[in-house]
Amino acid sequence: MTVTALVSGGKDSVYAAYLAEMQGWPVDELVTLRPPRDDSRMFHTPNLDLVALQAAAWGKRHREVLVRGEDDSSEIAALEVALSGGKGPVVVGAIASSFQWARVLRVADRLDRRVYAPLWRVDPVRVVREEISAGLDIRLVHLAAEPLTRELLGRQFDSSLLGEIEARSRTVRPVNVAGEGGEYETLVVGAPFWRQRLVLDRVRTVTEASTSRLVVEEAHLGDREPSGRGEASR
Repeated sequence: MTVTALVSGGKDSVYAAYLAEMQGWPVDELVTLRPPRDDSRMFHTPNLDLVALQAAAWGKRHREVLVRGEDDSSEIAALEVALSGGKGPVVVGAIASSFQWARVLRVADRLDRRVYAPLWRVDPVRVVREEISAGLDIRLVHLAAEPLTRELLGRQFDSSLLGEIEARSRTVRPVNVAGEGGEYETLVVGAPFWRQRLVLDRVRTVTEASTSRLVVEEAHLGDREPSGRGEASR
């Protein structure tokens, strides 16, 4: 039996894979889907190159599957390729996106694979609090909502920042605090269950229209304990 976790590098997919292991399903492989466009509705795209480093830090195998087109059928075909190599559970970090959920279920059902989605329909604030409590070192790497301004890029997503986002959601404009509406995307750089952590050596900020993105150009694996906390290296 092969337990496959669909991992994008963000907080929810990493945390879901960790929860699978806590339920007695050791994850054999982390699988990443790489679409040709940054604005894919189905798959997370920021800093996908770093999932291989995350897998190495965790001691897991990693596979990447390219999406060969930009339409919905191409994404589903790539997902089927990604999941066709095993018969065990497929772990996903979906919280509220019915668009993603329906497609993963459809493909998994065709391949006779069970889907394990421990975060599905869980309260978004609870999800983020549990991820922080689990010790994930989460960084904001993509912002696409009015309340989330550029200076938040690279910030560690801790309890203080969660409170700040909740306050902005109340006073500026409502956002899904877990980022399920596409308001933001994240990168996990460390976790207590990893052997090492990601060290971001060189990053740059890209701003286009109403979005800002932190692009990691160079990174390496370092000691599990960080040398410093807070913002990513600039």
